[in-house]
Amino acid sequence: MSDIIEPGLVVLDADLGPEKSGVIKALAARVAESGRATDAEALFADAWKREEQAPTGLPGGMAIPHAKSPAVKQASLAVARLARPVEFDEGEDADLVFLIAAPDTAAQDHLALLSTLARSLMKEDFVASLRSAATPDEVVGIVQGALAGDDEPAADAAPAAAAAATTAAAPTDAAPADAGASDRRSIVAVTACPTGIAHTYMAADALAAAAGRAGVDYHVETQGSSGAKPLDPAVIAAADAVIFAVDVDVRDKARFAGKPVVQVPVKRGIDEPDALVAQALAAASDPNAPRVPAGGAPTGATAVAGSASFGANLKRWLLTGVSYMIPFVAAGGLIIALAFLIGGYEIGDNAGEVVLNNALWNLPPGGLSEYLGSVLIVIGSASMAFLVPALAGYIAYAMADRPGIAPGFVAGSVALVLNAGFLGGLVGGLLAGAAAMWLGRLRPPRWLAGLMPVVIIPLLASLFSSGLLLLILGAPIATLMAGLTDWLNSLTGVSAIALGAILGLMMGFDLGGPVNKVAYAFAVTGLAAGSVENQAPWMIMAAVMAAGMVPPLGMAFASTVLARNMFTEPERENGVAAWLLGLSFISEGAIPFAAADPLRVIASSMVGGATAGAICMAAGVTSQAPHGGIFVFFAIGNFGMFLVAILAGTIVMGFLVVALKRWARRAPVEVEERAAVPAGAATATV
Repeated sequence: MSDIIEPGLVVLDADLGPEKSGVIKALAARVAESGRATDAEALFADAWKREEQAPTGLPGGMAIPHAKSPAVKQASLAVARLARPVEFDEGEDADLVFLIAAPDTAAQDHLALLSTLARSLMKEDFVASLRSAATPDEVVGIVQGALAGDDEPAADAAPAAAAAATTAAAPTDAAPADAGASDRRSIVAVTACPTGIAHTYMAADALAAAAGRAGVDYHVETQGSSGAKPLDPAVIAAADAVIFAVDVDVRDKARFAGKPVVQVPVKRGIDEPDALVAQALAAASDPNAPRVPAGGAPTGATAVAGSASFGANLKRWLLTGVSYMIPFVAAGGLIIALAFLIGGYEIGDNAGEVVLNNALWNLPPGGLSEYLGSVLIVIGSASMAFLVPALAGYIAYAMADRPGIAPGFVAGSVALVLNAGFLGGLVGGLLAGAAAMWLGRLRPPRWLAGLMPVVIIPLLASLFSSGLLLLILGAPIATLMAGLTDWLNSLTGVSAIALGAILGLMMGFDLGGPVNKVAYAFAVTGLAAGSVENQAPWMIMAAVMAAGMVPPLGMAFASTVLARNMFTEPERENGVAAWLLGLSFISEGAIPFAAADPLRVIASSMVGGATAGAICMAAGVTSQAPHGGIFVFFAIGNFGMFLVAILAGTIVMGFLVVALKRWARRAPVEVEERAAVPAGAATATV
């Protein structure tokens, strides 16, 4: 496994510009030039997306930008020793930068090796030797020596060493409970980051060193991409406190129920390990300290220290509900569209009666097409009926973990009974989640604790959220939904075109970011209200899908047909792939272009998206499918105008981006401008 680095991936004592975006871009280019990545811009975009989630600067003048990217062909480490240090985090300049690049389908051994490299950065002698290296070959030798000298086989080093890491003084599992070390405090920890390559294991090692300095026993579970070995339940039971140094949800959090808890972002586990260990020890001695409740969600001020704002959490809760709801909508909508294709639009009038009174050997008067169409209508309608309950249930799940699921589903079902639609589901899910969260913070007697997540919390949270909907909130929400439905149905002419243009602008603004998600969620959550008589929700879905297809298609048109000489060879290659991605309603194909030239590409995609959305609404195009692009043609009404809208948006965007590149000249220095990809831009449309 010595092929992780080569001399061509090492840059020594170079000035790569004043901004971290320029450093990451230069290292991504090195990886691509070595043949280890297909597209430097795509790799940069993925690494920049990770950097925007949380800065990768570390104390001691280091930074470890990293990413798993489909552009990477071979797991790689690129190293830069900078002549001019660059700020990677607020107040933290880095002169040693390590870009860790892994394929999105990386094998376990490569991921383990990359994780081991990240752990080596916690060793002072390893870092010092890199600072004093004279040649790229010497750097390669130091890295390979660190890997070869690891105490465990490379393939198992990261998961095995981190999953059961303890301080040197930690007792063995076989030691009796009343051994001489019985007075020692014990801490368990879970570390996890979004990519699970670097910060996960570095935080584990930093906390291990801090626990050793504090003289406490320490066991950690690293929930990283190279594997995770769950902590022994006996170790958890014996622990005095738990530290969650995580940027993502802890898996099976209920295992730690009742333990004093400190929860922080994973980077604090690297930056402030001693303070966290001291905080955990203080929590272990404080009867009023926050604890992990039976439901599994941490509580109290300490538990959420350093966590996201309420607005960020609210966004995460709502998007979790939408993401879990989409499969129900996709399955149900496509099945209903197939039913109409087979049996005609009148098939829904008496589908239930046909299915109950007929069979394959006893066909209805309309024959096999009527029977199969009716069967599909029943199946599709059953799937669509879960839309609002699933939305509410998984909003509550995102808020309160598993104890919130049942109250959320019940509240969503009550919203259906009240005709409160998806707005009722949103409110019901938030109410159920809030109730379950509050109940989870209670500290019941030990004999009652086991009943809390499976009986008490679902019972009381269901009564609270559903009762509040039925008694107070349901009627106003239902009235609001009726008004919204009437307004959508009334949209004709200029008003419908304006709505389509606005939705198109939102879809093209940030290529999968928050604004894009708002428009998409609005369209998807409204699909359940669509019908042959009320096709406005289907029209909105068609406008959103067409507008979301334009950015990759527009860039494909510009880079492969319209002005090939204005784009680099990697961009032209990406343009070829963007044709298929755009036709599939996957806007990732435009991201490398946006990463390289955000102002021109984003402006053009907004205009092109607005064009497509406006034409769709003006022509009355409908879509019963929430995704799929042209490949769900059977679910799209007025498919010809759907294609016309996409073609018009593509042409407008292509000509506009070429015009901007030709006549809107850039300033000579543009490092940060090229890196300013909108938040969330490196994600798919959905």
